[in-house]
Amino acid sequence: MIRATTFVLMFCFASLAMAGEGIVSVKSAYSVSATLDRLEKVLKKKGMTIFKRIDHSAGAKGVGLKLRPTELLIFGNPKVGTKLTQCAQTAAIDLPMKALAWQDADGTVWLSYNDPAYLAKRHGAKDCKVVDKMTKALGNFSAVATKAE
Repeated sequence: MIRATTFVLMFCFASLAMAGEGIVSVKSAYSVSATLDRLEKVLKKKGMTIFKRIDHSAGAKGVGLKLRPTELLIFGNPKVGTKLTQCAQTAAIDLPMKALAWQDADGTVWLSYNDPAYLAKRHGAKDCKVVDKMTKALGNFSAVATKAE
């Protein structure tokens, strides 16, 4: 009985650890909304398309549930995304890119997004040349959105 319980616990912990695999999270000096406002501003300045902004907290409130501040921004650039999709067409399921600003239980705000290298690995496009460019750009954009001035 103890061995079975130990196995189940180990499996649960391993599953939790894997849940964060491929996600980059950067601590923000701003509120959830301000973080996404700042990200949206820099993305537009760089010629990105903003497809949608979703306030998950408002959605939860609308059905009588509570959720800490959580907002999603969907954005992209066909010049870049198409190159990844040319390397592995299934990558299109993960595009356009998404950035999630969220507040944890301690009140800390985070900006999270899918790591382009993880997406490339997931879709068998590890040697795709655009991945490094995407990684660098997302790192720069997230720094602008999250770092105090």
